[in-house]
Formats: sequence, structure tokens, C-alpha cells
Amino acid sequence: MSIIGFNHYNLRAPRELMDELKEFYCEVVGLAQGQRPPLESFGYWLYAGDQGILHLSQTRQDESRLTHIATTFDHIAFTCTDRPGMEARLKQYNIEFRTGELSALGITQLFFKDPAGNGIELSFASPRGPVHE
Repeated sequence: MSIIGFNHYNLRAPRELMDELKEFYCEVVGLAQGQRPPLESFGYWLYAGDQGILHLSQTRQDESRLTHIATTFDHIAFTCTDRPGMEARLKQYNIEFRTGELSALGITQLFFKDPAGNGIELSFASPRGPVHE
């Protein structure tokens, strides 16, 4: 077996939080709601281009998910364009973010949290590109 790429990640939440997450990832992050096959649970598939990369699934009636505990999950990262536009969008929605720089890779990053507290990294090519010493 060999892994050839990333397919998707899934967040499960009660309906109200799941709907809030859908709005956040579409309106703020810039993913688009797309086709989802008929499955047992209710949910959404969110796309970057033609790839359904984020699946949102509604929890079952008897299922509870802890949202404010320490785990090993830190963040999901997206490769993006238009850093000024994204920074303006985050400010428009009053979302606190911090920036990072990986000069050796030629990227600038924006870090923030979604409504459930999951970390998000948006990576942008730096104008100068990678630094080679």
C-alpha cells in the first residue's frame, strides 16, 4: 500500500454547530458546498475546486462530542492565494488571527480557530519566494 495524497477530513457535530461550521468554512475560509452522496446521516461536503476536502456530519441523537479538550489535533492547513483579501475577510468577520513566516519554504501563514475550536492554517506563497542560503 502506498498513500498518494490527502482525500478529506471529517468533523462531526450536533446540527446547530455543524451548520455554523458550514457557514464559517464557506463564508470565511472560502470553501464551497457541493454534492454529497445519500448517506445515513445528515451533513455537507465542502469543496476546494473539484475536491471535497471537508466533510461535516451530524452526530447521532445518543452521540456526544467533546469540543473543549486537549487532544493531539492541532490544525488543518490549506494552500491559498490572495492573502490581502483573506486578511480583510478575517477582519470583516472579527476573527482573530496571527501570522507566521517560513522563509525557507517561501510561505506566509495565517492561523486562527473555527467555531468549534479547531485550528486552521492558511498558507500563501511569499512575494519573495523561498530563501536559499
